[in-house]
Amino acid sequence: MMTISSNDFASRPDMYLDMAENHDVCIRKGRKTFHIVYVPAADEQPVLEPDDDLRDAITGEELLAGIYSDLETFFADKR
Repeated sequence: MMTISSNDFASRPDMYLDMAENHDVCIRKGRKTFHIVYVPAADEQPVLEPDDDLRDAITGEELLAGIYSDLETFFADKR
């Protein structure tokens, strides 16, 4: 892990961002420490295939219908 000051990062951000691809880089500013986390670009990320969880999921409309039904039941009991 490499810890650098915020001034070092401000003077050479490209160098430290490139370094973050392979190493943990922390930026220290006063008492606060920030970590640079490397996240691969969208074209580098694996493609996820639909699975059973996705097939079992409900749509937004189905969720809202259930919520409205529950709210009507809840408030009907309060009358």
